[in-house]
Amino acid sequence: MKNQLRKWLTLIIPLLIGITIVYYQYTTLTFEEIEKIKVSFQKANYLYVFISLIIAMIGHWSRAYRWKFALNHLGYYPKFYNNFLTVLVSYFVNLTVPRSGEISRAALIKKYEEIPFDKAFGTIVAERIVDLLIFLLFVIIGVVFQFETLHQFLITKTISFQSIILFSIALFILGVVFLLIWIYAEWKIIVKLKKKFEGLIQGMRTVLEMKNKWYYLFHSFFIWFCYLAMFYVAVFALQETSVISFDIIIMGFIFGSLAIGFSNGGLGAYPVSIALLFSLYGISNDIGTAFGWLVWTSQTVLTIFSGILSFLLLPILNRNK
Repeated sequence: MKNQLRKWLTLIIPLLIGITIVYYQYTTLTFEEIEKIKVSFQKANYLYVFISLIIAMIGHWSRAYRWKFALNHLGYYPKFYNNFLTVLVSYFVNLTVPRSGEISRAALIKKYEEIPFDKAFGTIVAERIVDLLIFLLFVIIGVVFQFETLHQFLITKTISFQSIILFSIALFILGVVFLLIWIYAEWKIIVKLKKKFEGLIQGMRTVLEMKNKWYYLFHSFFIWFCYLAMFYVAVFALQETSVISFDIIIMGFIFGSLAIGFSNGGLGAYPVSIALLFSLYGISNDIGTAFGWLVWTSQTVLTIFSGILSFLLLPILNRNK
């Protein structure tokens, strides 16, 4: 009886979460935004949308494959399907609370592969650091090639470019100071924290110490190549955006990534960010917003569907545990 109840809960809970997310996101939209989504869906060429979703799944597969190098270095050899399914679940969970997916991913791999939570989470933190560095590389490239446009935009918003530079330098200095204190300080509180987070730190060091670091880095760049390709292909889904140049696409990709990173899956923020960026290049707000909703909606539906399916498959594929 308990096993049957557990199976039903395993089925019902993720479905309820998915329905709740969809309902919540729908109720946050205004009537005008809903109408724009309808128009974009009516005009869209779904072949490009479908290809974009396939590329997204390839990127998720690469993320799961990259993870195995870090876990193998720590002496753990999980089944690849567990890596892949937990990654998909983590994207799904991130739609609720930003960055909560990383915690769920470490918790699930602990449950199904008996990998200590702190070590698994450490490898995920290391991934995020590498991802951040690659994303910053995109930002630098985008700023270099679109400096004048961005500078004019900041002027219109009465934002000083110098203030952004000074703020960035201050953050960098604070980061360096914290890192130096963490490495070299012998304060009691630092020693205690190092001991407490030993497993986490060990997981984070895997990138520097692993034998297959070049394969790891290759997949790190390939993941972001997939994300950029996913965005690039989606541009051709609407006739009005199909003529956008590649440098604008890179900037749109950067703005969209920032919107997703600082919100729960880009809810509301993604279409606004895309529309704002596109408007700098003479693309109407309606077209930019419609394109943003098209990309965001299709990716969110994929995330919810694959996340729920993965959540259901995990206990089935690991039923012997």
